[in-house]
This record gives sequence, C-alpha cells and structure tokens, in this order.
Amino acid sequence: MNALKNFFEKLQPHVQKGAKYHWLHSTYDAFFTMAFVPKKTSDSGTHIHDHIDLKRTMSFVIIALVPALLFGMYNTGFQHFKAIGELGDAGFLRVFFYGFLKVFPVIVVSYITGLGIEFIFAQSRGHEVNEGFLVTGMLIPMVMPVNTPLWMVAVATAFAVIFGKEVFGGTGMNIWNPALVARAFLFFAYPAQMSGDKVWVALGEGDKVVDSFSGATILGEAAAGNMQFDVMDAFLGFIPGSIGETSTLAILIGALFLIITGIGSWKIMASTFLGGAAMGILLNLIAVNPYMEMPFWHHFILGGFAFGAVFMATDPVSAAQTDTGKWIYGFLIGVMAILIRVLNPAYPEGMMLAILLLNTFAPLIDHYVVQGHIKRRLKRVHVAA
Repeated sequence: MNALKNFFEKLQPHVQKGAKYHWLHSTYDAFFTMAFVPKKTSDSGTHIHDHIDLKRTMSFVIIALVPALLFGMYNTGFQHFKAIGELGDAGFLRVFFYGFLKVFPVIVVSYITGLGIEFIFAQSRGHEVNEGFLVTGMLIPMVMPVNTPLWMVAVATAFAVIFGKEVFGGTGMNIWNPALVARAFLFFAYPAQMSGDKVWVALGEGDKVVDSFSGATILGEAAAGNMQFDVMDAFLGFIPGSIGETSTLAILIGALFLIITGIGSWKIMASTFLGGAAMGILLNLIAVNPYMEMPFWHHFILGGFAFGAVFMATDPVSAAQTDTGKWIYGFLIGVMAILIRVLNPAYPEGMMLAILLLNTFAPLIDHYVVQGHIKRRLKRVHVAA
C-alpha cells in the first residue's frame, strides 16, 4: 500500500491547478480517494465529523449486496442446468462458475459505461467524481434478467446516469432511483426482450430444454392463474427471476447488515412490508380470482418485493427524509406494489413502478409532514400565550 500511496503522491503535482494535466484532477482524485482516506479537513465554519462518509456508506451497501449477488450467480447456473436436464451431473463449482461467467460481464459493462459517463461529466464541470455509482453500478445488473444483451445494459446504464442523475446535478440531486430508471427504460423501450419465459434463464443457441422445464417466473404464472409453487424454493431463491432478486434469504441477510450498521432505514423496510401486508389482506377479503386469494406473505418472497424494499426504497437520496415521512413513503410503496401486481395481469411485477411513483411524491410527503409539525407547534404557542 505504501508503494501505491507513493505513486499517487508523485502524480499529484502534475494534476493540480495550473499544472500540465490539471484537467485530469477529477479522475486522479476519484482513484486516490477510492484507495485512501482523503487528506482534506474543514478550514472554516462549524462542522460535525464522524467516521462515516459517502465512500464508506457505499462500501457498506456493496457488502450488503454480496449475498444476493453470489446467490444470483449460483441460481443462474442452477436454472441453466435444470433447463437442459443436466442439474444432477453438474457439481456446485460448475454451476456457480457458469453463472459467474454469465453475470460478471453484465457487471463490467454497467460499471464501465456508468463510471465512464460520470468521469466525463466530472471533468467537464471540474467537480469531484462522487462514489454514488458504486452502488448503482451493482444494482443495475442485479435487477436485470440474465439474458439481457450487454448492449442493452450499456444503453440503459447510460440513460440512467445521464437522464436519471446528471441532468439533475449528479449524485445527491436525483429524484428517482437510477437503477430503477435503467430497468424502467429497458422495460418500456424493449418490452419484447424484457418479458416472456426465455429472458430469465441463461440458454445458448444449441441448448435443448427438457419438456418439463418452464422458464416463466412464479409471478407470471400466478397472473395466468397457476398458483402452484414451492414456498421454500421461492424463499431460498431457486426460481427464475432477475439476477439478484430471487433469494429472499440472501436479501434479508443484507437487510440485517444495513440495519445493524445504520446505513439502511429500518422504518422504510418495515413500513413497505406493512403496506404490502395491508393491501394483500384487503385483496384476500374481496378476492374474485386466485391471484387475489394469494396469501399476502407469498408476495414478499416472489419477484422483486424484498429486494426493492431493502435496497431500492431505502435509497437515501430519492426516499422520504423525515421519520414520519419514511413510514408513509414505505407503506404506500408496499400498497402500490401489490395493487399493481394483482390488478394488472399484463404487468405482474409492480415493485419497480411503485418505488418510482413514490420517489416522485417523496418531497411532497416530507413537505406535508414538516408543515404538520409547524402547525402543531404554532397551536402550542397560542395555547401557552
């Protein structure tokens, strides 16, 4: 590490203001702060310091994503060998390695595209490169079907970074979750390639699928009236689905880590599940079809509900900021997600649209919460007078 630090220190004079390569200062600063703690300290005003900065926050989220990511790689291989009828002959390492080779290129394309654009904008503005894309670059692949073409991942990532972040001013200024912006862009721009049975299982042109295998997601089957599935397989994640969304167990491990470290809002997580439960129970009471009769907790282990509640809805930039607002915000996400799922058979996965919708209204929710506090305090003042 000392050698690397000395290397950066030798480069520093050449990228400072007035130096020959001053225009590369943002790029230099980005790589240096990724490897080492910045040397900067406050020089004016009153500031509060602690050991948590944006880089460490993003690093903790990445760590929380690792269980779901690793399982997603394994499940990609699992679904492949299950589809071609060779699961019994494939060992753990072969299954995992196949999934790794399918998922890793998606991650690479996401990071290269997104970080490349971030560096260009930072250089052109003379700003520092923020660490926000460290998480976004991982979330984008994890919410994609495994068979998504790499060029689509690149286009969606570019759209999310440019129109979901940079047009609003960059990290910390976006009003929607960038990873969901990428997913929504692909869903509406390329619906044929983002739906159906084939997109959820990694299959080559020469692979022959056994007759007993169906690549459809459980939510897709449920929307069609087929409610038969193994609950334990759904909870553990041995089902077709987006790369990082299938294993509720792995997601809950990440959620526990985020709550213990204080990075993720447990209020938003809890209220999202409460909202989903409330809407699920209400639909059970007025059920007129098998999908409405589905027990509310089944929704939590299917599709992207758990992943969205833990990693998407809790985005500190696009979520509500007040404590009361977080409860309202999360509850409405849960309500809308189940409502869209059940009442729109053409779109059985409602978590993405629910979060994007409540991202839009999060500032309004906070506004009314703050105004409510002000009114109550004014009333107390009048009573005291």
